[in-house]
Amino acid sequence: MITDNPTLMSDIRARFAHVESCPVAGPRVFFENAGGALTLNSVVDTSNQFAAIPDNQGRDNEMAHELVRVIDQAKEDMRVFFNAPEGDIFAGESGTELLFRLIMNAILETEEGGVVLGSTLEHPATRSACTRWAKVAGKPYIQVAHDDATGCVTAGDYIPYLRPDIRVATILHTSPVTGMGVDVAAVSRAIRDVAPDAIIIVDGIQHASHGLIDIKGYDIDGYVISPYKVFSRHGYGIAWTSPRLNALPHDSLIGGPEGNWELGTRDTGAYATMSDVVEYFDWLGAQVSDAQDRRARIEAAGAAIHGHEQALTHAMIHGTGNLAGLADLPGVGIIGGADNPAREGLVTITLEGMEAPDLVTALRTRGIRTHTRKADHYSGNILDPLGLPSAVRVSMCHYNTITEVSAFLEAMREIVDGLASPDP
Repeated sequence: MITDNPTLMSDIRARFAHVESCPVAGPRVFFENAGGALTLNSVVDTSNQFAAIPDNQGRDNEMAHELVRVIDQAKEDMRVFFNAPEGDIFAGESGTELLFRLIMNAILETEEGGVVLGSTLEHPATRSACTRWAKVAGKPYIQVAHDDATGCVTAGDYIPYLRPDIRVATILHTSPVTGMGVDVAAVSRAIRDVAPDAIIIVDGIQHASHGLIDIKGYDIDGYVISPYKVFSRHGYGIAWTSPRLNALPHDSLIGGPEGNWELGTRDTGAYATMSDVVEYFDWLGAQVSDAQDRRARIEAAGAAIHGHEQALTHAMIHGTGNLAGLADLPGVGIIGGADNPAREGLVTITLEGMEAPDLVTALRTRGIRTHTRKADHYSGNILDPLGLPSAVRVSMCHYNTITEVSAFLEAMREIVDGLASPDP
């Protein structure tokens, strides 16, 4: 519905900062959304507003009371966004820091013995935390092998690794390298069938901007996002924790509120910008549906985002107008395959005869911003089994257009033709 509605697309793009141009480089197509999505103009305004306020929460003055109200409202807004009627929602240093903290406490404070379970698809935020704290706790860390061909992991892949003594399990909702989404509900259900008491923690950082989050439907204990990847700003992360995870001992101030996860004075502006994000999803849902309920509008927005991004990736891979898609350009490889229903707004490619960093540069000089993924601590788990030292990540979001995809394909055709007929 977004794809076929130019007026709505114009309205969407008008709500974001720097949609068409970089403040330093000038006009460009922004296909580096997996590295950090564009920021809502409302988030910029809210950040400026709260950055100027000298007061803190917990004082006897009107502004202090207002700051508490803003934080409470943001938490209620995020409950609707996450579909999380129970548990706690709180801010931390970053998504990675929050994943480390949740995983550490889950591993250390669950029953002795048993194992920790994850997958080879996961970001190092979860794999590193599990590796460190499983060793400290003396609980072996087991990783489910993902499918190199599809760039994904399924509930079926988990089944051979399941055992009753799983104490903690982690799930990646969407891969920032392959772009493939994981059926969290199905994986969680498979784990619960064998280890019903396991603490299950989900890395939702890459998924959050690409569609729906439904914590109530997942039967999990922790979910973490990085707001800068879902239209807010850098400098904080957001976590949801279940009553079961909250009940485990964790770092807190002696004599402080029972079960509190927050350490130190909170950034009211960070919370307030998440209200801006939720308001945006609510607004978008009202444009694409007649839903009267706020959660229903957010669900409609998620469906519209998913549908539009599928249209973008399909055009990028299979072509649009008279432009050949990546699948038909000689020498182009597509991680996860050309036709993969798990793909969420991201295509990672290689090009025979050109190193990935050189391809990123060639695209940049043609006004297309992408990013190199190297076989390092961030992406080696995906690229090493494929024998790739690096690849190029082309990541889109729902404010990107078919016209921008066309510009990318024109640039790729020019680059590919240049390899076939190099200048004398």
